[in-house]
Amino acid sequence: MRDRVNLEVALTRLDRFNIEIPSWGFANTGTRFGKFLQQGAATTLEEKFADAAQVLTLTGITPSLALHVLWDLPHGLDDVPEVKRLVQKYGVQAGAINPTLFQDQEYKFGSLCNPDAGIRRRAIKHVLHSVNIAKALDCRYISLWLADGSNYPGAQSIRDRIAWLEEALAEIHQALTDGQQLLVEYKPFEPAFYHTDIADWGMASHLAQSAGPGARVLVDTGHHYQSQNIEQIVAWLMHLDLLGGFHFNDRRYADDDLTLGSIDPYQVFRIFHEILAVQRGEFAKIAFMLDQSHNIKGKVEATVQSVIAAQELFAKACLVDRARLAALQTDTRTAEAEECLRSAFWTDVRPALEEWRERRGIPRDPLRALAESGYVAKVERERAARNAALQSSYA
Repeated sequence: MRDRVNLEVALTRLDRFNIEIPSWGFANTGTRFGKFLQQGAATTLEEKFADAAQVLTLTGITPSLALHVLWDLPHGLDDVPEVKRLVQKYGVQAGAINPTLFQDQEYKFGSLCNPDAGIRRRAIKHVLHSVNIAKALDCRYISLWLADGSNYPGAQSIRDRIAWLEEALAEIHQALTDGQQLLVEYKPFEPAFYHTDIADWGMASHLAQSAGPGARVLVDTGHHYQSQNIEQIVAWLMHLDLLGGFHFNDRRYADDDLTLGSIDPYQVFRIFHEILAVQRGEFAKIAFMLDQSHNIKGKVEATVQSVIAAQELFAKACLVDRARLAALQTDTRTAEAEECLRSAFWTDVRPALEEWRERRGIPRDPLRALAESGYVAKVERERAARNAALQSSYA
């Protein structure tokens, strides 16, 4: 009986748990060696919104679509009316706005940290333009990732680049409106081989604090060394009130192409546990986002899989008996404390989630419902010719 009561409490928290999906997750994207094209991949922004609407219909917890400025709004503010039309048509909100600071030739030696002052100014203007796009679309988050770094010792002044980055982020922060947040993402590597300008959570934390109160840290769960304890990083960022959000994917890959929970679901569970342990009623303020682009799995299927996994692991974390766990920790009863945590993780929440979906008019099994809907086959027929005309090449 008690377990059922705990489960019902967990399910009520699920009503406030949402996760944002990325527009680029539905398009043809590739590894460093080429693209494996898919017949049903989205080739237009409208097709991305259509796919996102399908995921929302099947899962009920993906109300927004993250957008990349140059990929989704190549004409900047001029594209805002079209995005608004798609939002109205498909019932999916525009989500985090992602500036694109890594693909132009000028950014070979960096964007906000480039030694050329003119290129740094161009990069700052692009981010400021992205902030204006976010304002026009009523988007809360500007999600910033830099590919900046260097490959060889002595090639760049690390200290100069720190100062340039501090100055740039402070200027960008001044452009935010009340309620907007600048999310500063870090990665231990990629693509720089010698030093990456924002390489860990400490650097990102300093930069967020230096920029201003509207800046927070964005954690990417797929980009950590095996020795790093991500939930400890989460605990520290929450302690410092600097945790802004997550890009969820899974590990063992240098790019973002593994579905959530496919390699280490226990880690994702532990992350949710740390969040719920401190902010049981505040987790909705954290931006939970997917950052995935799939080459082997179907785009829509993989997205639905990740969303389901996120919901399951969040529900499991809600089941932790935290009062008992705290008592066991105080008494240093290590094995029992570990088992208290593990017992929640091993609880099969899938039947309860099926009930939760049925109550809300959502398919009990979203992945099966997708297969039975014929949606994937339909878009493959409609998009096959356009995708066949594309080229995939490494060199």
